[in-house]
Amino acid sequence: MKLYIKQKVFSFRDKFTVKDEDGNDRYYVEGEIFTFGKKLHIFDMNNHEVAFVRQKLMTFMPKFTVEVGSRQIAEIVKEFTFFKPKYRVDGLGWNVSGDFFAHDYEITDNRGPIVSIHKQWMSWGDTFELDIDRSSDEVIALAVVLAIDAVIDAQQSA
Repeated sequence: MKLYIKQKVFSFRDKFTVKDEDGNDRYYVEGEIFTFGKKLHIFDMNNHEVAFVRQKLMTFMPKFTVEVGSRQIAEIVKEFTFFKPKYRVDGLGWNVSGDFFAHDYEITDNRGPIVSIHKQWMSWGDTFELDIDRSSDEVIALAVVLAIDAVIDAQQSA
């Protein structure tokens, strides 16, 4: 299954839809403004919140949590490295590897690939293709990718 995220170039707050491979709206993502740290709410098309991504503050390296139904299920941690960025997903046993600045990376577990992320170049705004292996991982994979993207975006803005 493929999902597509197209973020607006000049957006005061994070607000965008996630489409499926047929071009239909699948999810709606909305960020909070005037808050400390990044907060993203992921809604299905019936306006039910399916996941919440929250940046943890006062940490040495960037950390984000993913909550589903007010229960934290994962923590995304950017690890300290000198040359190549590295991320860890605690709570799920997922591994993240690839070229993060080119937005070309993969998330796997001991059973194999979960999601492959590729940035589509030559588009106005950031457009990402998520190729998700198992539909049961769809929402969590989307939330983890959004958290990693928030870290990359913050570093590129600094």
